[in-house]
Amino acid sequence: MSLTTDLSATAGSAAGKAATRQASAPGQQPPRRRTRKRRERIFQWLFLIPAVVYMTLFFGYPVIKNVIMSFQEYTTSTFFTGEAPWVGFANYVTVLSSSLFSTSLLNTVLFTIGSIVGQFVLGLALAIFFQRKFPLNGILRSLLLLPWLLPLIVSSAVWRWILDKDSGALNRFLGDLGIIDTGIPWLTSTSLALIAVVGVNIWIGIPFNLTILYGGLQEIPDELYEAGSLDGATGWKAFRHITWPMLRPVVSVVLVLGVVYTLKVLDIILGLTNGGPANSTQTIATQSYNLSFHEFKFGEGAALGNVLVIISLVFAVLYLRASRRAVDE
Repeated sequence: MSLTTDLSATAGSAAGKAATRQASAPGQQPPRRRTRKRRERIFQWLFLIPAVVYMTLFFGYPVIKNVIMSFQEYTTSTFFTGEAPWVGFANYVTVLSSSLFSTSLLNTVLFTIGSIVGQFVLGLALAIFFQRKFPLNGILRSLLLLPWLLPLIVSSAVWRWILDKDSGALNRFLGDLGIIDTGIPWLTSTSLALIAVVGVNIWIGIPFNLTILYGGLQEIPDELYEAGSLDGATGWKAFRHITWPMLRPVVSVVLVLGVVYTLKVLDIILGLTNGGPANSTQTIATQSYNLSFHEFKFGEGAALGNVLVIISLVFAVLYLRASRRAVDE
């Protein structure tokens, strides 16, 4: 009896160990773990579904609708009849071959380059300046965020008053200093209007550049500057060999987001000049707006909007590739 019992116990323990090995074999999990993982995946999807629905409704659908609309003759009558005849690439041909498109494209390029260069250079200079510890440092940085926090239409209205030819604060200030005798037509001159609009956009965009670049500078270890100072890397040399290489990933983000945002700027231009005078501040964004909501040519406006999206995507891809190559080298 005892021998039989021992053999049975040994066989049972061997079978238990074999079952344990089989359960712990690679690729196989106990039923409880599988159930737990399934529950975790279900909960993950439950948290993701609201975000997916939101992105689909408020981002995916408008983009798809805009693309479809650009291939249709979509007018005000479509809202009543529901009919929008398919015209293929006719809308693209119309907007790209118009004489105004070349002017809008040139103004868009000048507006974007001028704004980005001014915002980035001044934002980086201020970010480096605020790295130093001095009284009221935090308060001054907070005050510099005000242009970014104000609604764009409010900023446009204030700057329209400041740049007014007859009663503007800027012309009065320059006149009191004896610099000018008559008011300068900042917003009504075809040669100055675009410069004035670029200046206002630089003022609005500096806080964004300052905030992001300042955060990037804070992530650079002080030990690198201490080691560099021992090798004589101070001042400009420290910026060139330490600050700039370490800040390059942040710079890429700032420039890409800045360009994409600037390409579609609409509020500032409409509030200051409405694309005038004589289309001297007309950009692709404002032209698309005018086609859609002034001339009610929604198909052509959608086509021009898609052209702007393509330009933004091309720039983002080319710049990110170029910056990646620079980092790899």
